[in-house]
Amino acid sequence: MPTILGQNQYGKAENRVVKITRDGATHHIKDLNVSVALSGDMDEVHYSGSNANVLPTDTTKNTVFAFAKEHGIESAEQFGIHLARHFVTSQEPIQTARIRIEEYAWERIEASDANSQFIGSDEVKHSFVRKGQETRLTQITYDGEKWEVISGLKDLVVMNSTNSEFWGYVKDKYTTLKEAHDRILATQVSSRWRFNWTDDEQRMPNWEKSYEQTRKHMLQAFAETYSLSLQQTLYQMGSRIINNRSEIDEVRFSLPNKHHFLVDLEPFGLKNDNEVYYAADRPYGLIEATILRDGCEPKIPVDLTNL
Repeated sequence: MPTILGQNQYGKAENRVVKITRDGATHHIKDLNVSVALSGDMDEVHYSGSNANVLPTDTTKNTVFAFAKEHGIESAEQFGIHLARHFVTSQEPIQTARIRIEEYAWERIEASDANSQFIGSDEVKHSFVRKGQETRLTQITYDGEKWEVISGLKDLVVMNSTNSEFWGYVKDKYTTLKEAHDRILATQVSSRWRFNWTDDEQRMPNWEKSYEQTRKHMLQAFAETYSLSLQQTLYQMGSRIINNRSEIDEVRFSLPNKHHFLVDLEPFGLKNDNEVYYAADRPYGLIEATILRDGCEPKIPVDLTNL
C-alpha cells in the first residue's frame, strides 16, 4: 500500500547559550537552553535524500550563538522571536519555525560590607548564585505572518501550611482517606500561558515585566485562597492572571498534589496537633485545567509534556 509523508520538522535541540552583558563593573547574565525546529518544503529530502532545501542543523546551532552576540538577549521571548523571524524570512523552503527556550535564572550574590578585608560589596557586581525556584519557559512559533507565543514555568514548588481543607468527597469501599479540615496544601507548579500578541502590527508585550507580574499574581492567588480543593486554588490562580494581565488569553496548569500526611504519634504517647507530617513523594494527585478569557478558544496543548 502506498505511503505518504506526514508532518515533519528538524532542527537542533538544547543549544545552551550563556550571554554576559558587561555594564562597566556590573555584569548581567542570561542563561538559555534553546531548541530550534523548522518545517516547510522538506518532502524531497525524505523521499530521495536530496538536501537541496535543508539548512544544516549545525547552522541553526551556530545561528543561536551568533544572535546572542548580534542581538543580545533582552528576554527569552524576544530572543526566540529574532530567531524564528530569521529562519522563516531568510530560507525560502522554511515555512514555519518553532523556538523553545528554557531560561535558568541567576541572582547576584550579596558580598560582605565595604570594610571587609576582601573585595568590598561596592566592587562585587559579577558574582551570582543559581536560583533554584523554577525554570522559565517560552515557545515561539512563526509562519511568516502570524506569531504564537506561549510562555510559562515549571518546577515551582509552593506550600500553604494551613487554610486548606478537603472533605465532602465521594466515598466507596476502597476509600480510606480521612476528611481534613486543616491540612497542608503543596504542589509543584507547571504552567503555560498564551499571549494574544499574534502579528507585528500589534504592540509587543514587555516580556520581562509580563513574566514577573504573571508569576506574582499566580503566587498571590495561591497564598490568598482559602482552599477547599486544589482545583479551586488552580482556578483562582488562573483567573487572577487573566483578570490582571490583558496580554494573556489562556493559562494552563498541571499541579501534582504533593501530599503531606499527619504522622500517627499515639503509639509513643504523643498528640500530633497538625505539627508533624510525612511528605509522600509517590504517588501524588495530578490536577490539570485550562483557564480562558471569556470568548477565547483554547490553543495550549492539553499535554504539557513536550511543550
